[in-house]
Amino acid sequence: MKGVVFTEFMDMVEEVFSDEVLDDIIDAAKLPNDGAYTTVGTYDHEEIVRLVVALSEQTNIAVPELLEAFGNHLLGQLVKGYPQFFADARDAFDFLSNIDGYIHVEVLKLYPDAELPKFFHEQLSDTHLRMYYQSSRHFEDLAIGLIKGTLAHFQVQGNVTKSESQWQGQAAIQFDIVLND
Repeated sequence: MKGVVFTEFMDMVEEVFSDEVLDDIIDAAKLPNDGAYTTVGTYDHEEIVRLVVALSEQTNIAVPELLEAFGNHLLGQLVKGYPQFFADARDAFDFLSNIDGYIHVEVLKLYPDAELPKFFHEQLSDTHLRMYYQSSRHFEDLAIGLIKGTLAHFQVQGNVTKSESQWQGQAAIQFDIVLND
């Protein structure tokens, strides 16, 4: 997993909780590098899992809730750092539908060794987008935060539900994104 994910997570912890909480979770996670990450480095995704679990234990906030909050934070950082990713999208569904076809292509130009999840989609109506997520890392709650952050960025409200599913015979997580009328 790219180091930028780690550094953004640590920034969120400092902003939302405190420097002390960040130090505490780094100690509790017993990381091989003592929490020293570079944005362009590549690290074992289990290290971020250990950080999130330590934060959950420190704050009594459930891991899925923390991952969703991080996804929302991360979307805000992507908007600031890569506004070109959002500039050509007509709306939230257009942006979400183009994650694999455009966003991930551009991410791979910046980070050629990045291991990205796969997203597939079906536009069921003007107000209902179904997305399928496939990843061995199972950060679907982080993806929900990114999706909700996207809705907020495009100033629309809606609900996101998650369920286990299949995409072309392979296990997937299904997200149903339904906009409010």
